[in-house]
Amino acid sequence: MIAWRAVFQTFRTISRRNLMPYDRPDPPFSTGMNRRTFLTTLGLAAGSVAMVSHLDGRQSLAGQADLSTFQLKAADPKAKRGGTLRYGILSAPAHFDVHQSGTVSNMAAQGPMYDNLIRRDPRDGQTIIPDLAYKWDISPDGKVYTFYLRQGVKFHDGADFTAEDVQATYARIIWPPKGVSIPRTPLFSAVNEIRIVDPHTIEFRLSEPRPTTFMLGAFASGWNIIVRKKTLEEHENNLRNVMNFPGTGPFRHVRRVDKEVWVMERNPDYWNKGLPYLDRLEVYHIPPWTPEVGAALLAGKVDYVRTIDPVAAQKVKATPGMTFQDFYQSVIHGVWVNNTKKPFADPRLRRAMHLGLDKHVLVEVVKDVAPMLVGGFIYPFSEWATPSEEMSKRLGYQPDAKAAVQEARRLLAEAGYPNGIKGLDFMVRELAHHKLWSVAIQAMLKETLNIECNLRTVQTSVWFDEAQAGNFDLTISAIVSTLLDPSDYFNSWYAKDGPQNYSKWHNESFENVLRQINRELDEAKRKALIRQAEEIMEQDPPLLPVAYEKMNDAWYNYVKGQNPAGFFGIYDV
Repeated sequence: MIAWRAVFQTFRTISRRNLMPYDRPDPPFSTGMNRRTFLTTLGLAAGSVAMVSHLDGRQSLAGQADLSTFQLKAADPKAKRGGTLRYGILSAPAHFDVHQSGTVSNMAAQGPMYDNLIRRDPRDGQTIIPDLAYKWDISPDGKVYTFYLRQGVKFHDGADFTAEDVQATYARIIWPPKGVSIPRTPLFSAVNEIRIVDPHTIEFRLSEPRPTTFMLGAFASGWNIIVRKKTLEEHENNLRNVMNFPGTGPFRHVRRVDKEVWVMERNPDYWNKGLPYLDRLEVYHIPPWTPEVGAALLAGKVDYVRTIDPVAAQKVKATPGMTFQDFYQSVIHGVWVNNTKKPFADPRLRRAMHLGLDKHVLVEVVKDVAPMLVGGFIYPFSEWATPSEEMSKRLGYQPDAKAAVQEARRLLAEAGYPNGIKGLDFMVRELAHHKLWSVAIQAMLKETLNIECNLRTVQTSVWFDEAQAGNFDLTISAIVSTLLDPSDYFNSWYAKDGPQNYSKWHNESFENVLRQINRELDEAKRKALIRQAEEIMEQDPPLLPVAYEKMNDAWYNYVKGQNPAGFFGIYDV
């Protein structure tokens, strides 16, 4: 066993609109639903409509019926109205521009006030269903997506919702103006025109077809909230400092106490008549994976929490009247290595550091803080991943790290640093597990490669701006993707101009393979290309994978209808 392993045995420590806003029991118990959860028990007040979750490249999800009167309601005929849901979620957002955000801190606090074109059904976390668009068609060549919009929908300020708002919203997402960075931009790289057909019909035209499930998944992303055109114009396309801008969603802004709570009230003019059931929604900001999360829930100060730590989770499991659920989540934790600074442009050095991290120990280090699993550059629980049995035999992922460390030292010497490197600036995002990991990684790099790092902790609100500016040698954090399809996060995290390529990594061979992955419609061929891309990244790492996240949710049993086990991702349902 490598010496530093023993040291680390001492280290233990609703998303946006998938909230389950049922009334908590101010006796008697209530079971009301809001618009973002009643879908779990889907009720159709306007006839029967078939919803299809698995499509071929030519099929529309809702092309067989006119769904302009499509309305949803709670399946429980005894559902009561009124009451407040108190929801405990991550730290307060660093800014208010949901499109520019990469954290659920924005989605959870702001999402209930907005709608999308289409969305995923939280019953199964997969099926795509109507939202502001009641129907959509895909052209036979797969290059034109036409959305038919609901009429009579109002923004919270009383303005009419039209295709102009959709066009303005997506134009900013797809072609962000100078000074605006949107992580979902790569999802729509094939879109070359957005055309308004009439006030309630809009077309997205592609330069070349993309897999249908990929494109519909992109449109269904919870991040792509529809914003009023006038709002974007008034604020020069940047909403970072605009706390309250009108949406069309089931809840309206009431007040916000910075770093404490965001309060919303029922939208009485919501287009889905009779919803939401709740009068009020209170979103409390609690640092994730800290004892405070579990304490707030167990003390009855909130009704539902996300990111409860494993220790508190055990208490929830042992408490009558409470429920705990964990599930995989589209989040990678990694160390970015600034390729613009010498000597990190050398792939041998980065691969040496990649091999020098014992990922199994890193998962163990934080097991009492946050549940994690070992993985590489692809989500290990996705259909695109290299099988775990094969991964466990690969250098850098083997349970016994001796061979990986030996190769790491050879590569470091070959790169011209046989005696290591001193004085690296290691920027650490101020989260409990990142601080634990940074100490462990600092020790691992010193022990295995004689690479010395100076730790510098910054608040989450600072980290994203500092990372984007490249003010670091190494930095640890977490980023998310919209889809599990590699065409999403490969383009965002690893591509040369990817908005979350904080390492500023560039590999032309990878870029060539990525272009093929993006346009390939045959699944078997895509998987083969993804394997090629993975091998390139193993030899020339764009970042150092640390772990992949599982999410822990917990709630009182009077909160009904929640189904996190089937979530596609906490940002989409």
